[in-house]
Amino acid sequence: MKLTTLIITIILCFSTVCNAQGTTNRAEELMKQAQSSLEQKEYVKARYLFMQAYGAFAAQDNYKHAVECGMNVSALYHRENYYKEAFDICRAAEAVVLAGEVKQQKKLYDLRFPIAKERLQMYIKLKNPAQANVQLKALEELARQAGSSTLNEDLLYTQASYYYSFGQNTEGDACFNKLIAQYKKEKNYEKVNECYKKLISIARKANNAALVGRTYEQFIVWTDSVKSLTAQDEVNVLKRQHNESRQIIQEKDDSLAGKQYIIIALCILAVILIAALAFLGILLLRFIATVRKQKQSIRIANEHNELKSQFIRNISAQMEPTLNTLTASARQLPGAEPMLAQVDALRGFSNHIQELSSLESSLAEGYEMTTINNISTFCEELVEKHKTVIAPEVSVTINAPKLQVKTNPEQLERILTHLLKNAAEYTKEGKIILDFKKRGAHTHQFIVTDTGVGIPAEQQENLFKPFATIKDLTQGDGLGLPICALIATKMNGSLTLDTGYTKGSRFILELHA
Repeated sequence: MKLTTLIITIILCFSTVCNAQGTTNRAEELMKQAQSSLEQKEYVKARYLFMQAYGAFAAQDNYKHAVECGMNVSALYHRENYYKEAFDICRAAEAVVLAGEVKQQKKLYDLRFPIAKERLQMYIKLKNPAQANVQLKALEELARQAGSSTLNEDLLYTQASYYYSFGQNTEGDACFNKLIAQYKKEKNYEKVNECYKKLISIARKANNAALVGRTYEQFIVWTDSVKSLTAQDEVNVLKRQHNESRQIIQEKDDSLAGKQYIIIALCILAVILIAALAFLGILLLRFIATVRKQKQSIRIANEHNELKSQFIRNISAQMEPTLNTLTASARQLPGAEPMLAQVDALRGFSNHIQELSSLESSLAEGYEMTTINNISTFCEELVEKHKTVIAPEVSVTINAPKLQVKTNPEQLERILTHLLKNAAEYTKEGKIILDFKKRGAHTHQFIVTDTGVGIPAEQQENLFKPFATIKDLTQGDGLGLPICALIATKMNGSLTLDTGYTKGSRFILELHA
């Protein structure tokens, strides 16, 4: 049967199960029927029912039962030497597990383990030690990554089966001795018995008569010794119970002798508790009064902050007609360029104040996000727009891969434009670098670096604080970086200065998608 035919068969099984029943109960019933047929040695029927159950469980995203049924199908195929079909169902089950890992966003090592184990059994049966060893290494890695004691136990059994099948008796004995030593230490004698029985079963499958005989002898010796161990354990339990009883009697005697002291201590404790409760009650009342005062103070502060914001907006709005009048008057005077520059600086300062107030009052409202298909092209076009303000002696480097980035393009361009203009203004020779770096699945950075004059250490602390310094407005109002920092916050990010960079200035814009 070709792989395509197998896949079509599985899809038809999906459709049949979903259309006929559409419930988990149907898939579980198919699995029970398949197990019953297997117990009755009706292998063809069992294989067919396991295949149907596999399809039903896979359609329901029940990956654990799907893999269990799929491996039963594979085992029944290679039992009849249909190895191609057996390997095909292993690949199909592996695809189901991969789909589950994508949906659940985690690795399903415990489901990949039985698939690799089934492949190993087939390669052992095919007498292919090289491929069997590959699967054994895969099992060891899966067990290590899963960190499951159950898988580690299963791995030891599987390693022993591999070693005994290819005549490596010493390595096989080491695996079983490790398991037996562990169970003996835990005094889990039933597990030790199970180990010996499984070892005998593995030796029989490997046609290793010497191993069967040797294991029988060890099992008989163990059976005899476990009886004495069990008896000794029972004696130890009785001794422990006797000692515990004596200790309890002694403790009761001590408690009777000390009852009067306990009563006195309880009375003292009750008095202390009453006093503590009274003290806590007083503290609670004072705390409630303090909280009320704080709430009132916060309410008044919020009201004053709103009034301040409204005042700033009103002042900015009221200044606009006056600035327009000054502009019109200045244009009629000869040599009015300095006055016009001052009026424009004042108008820009007014607009910045109004924008700063608006951003502060709307920080909780984020910007609408869209996708930039090629961040490299975006950065190149941005730098191209502002090449005229960059000195000819300054080289510009862009390090940005061709990736998609989800952000607000307009606000991103505004921040990067301000950073590039600042870098161009204070860098007359050297270089300016615009870097883009991914720092995680949903975090990326834009880094603007220059080799200019840098920022004095005493100015770095207040760089993003508005109104921290008094400046001539014609030389800039110093509100550009505070406004950019607020925009970055609204974009779910931050704008910072790299204070460790001393060859110029370096600003880092970090955004979270």
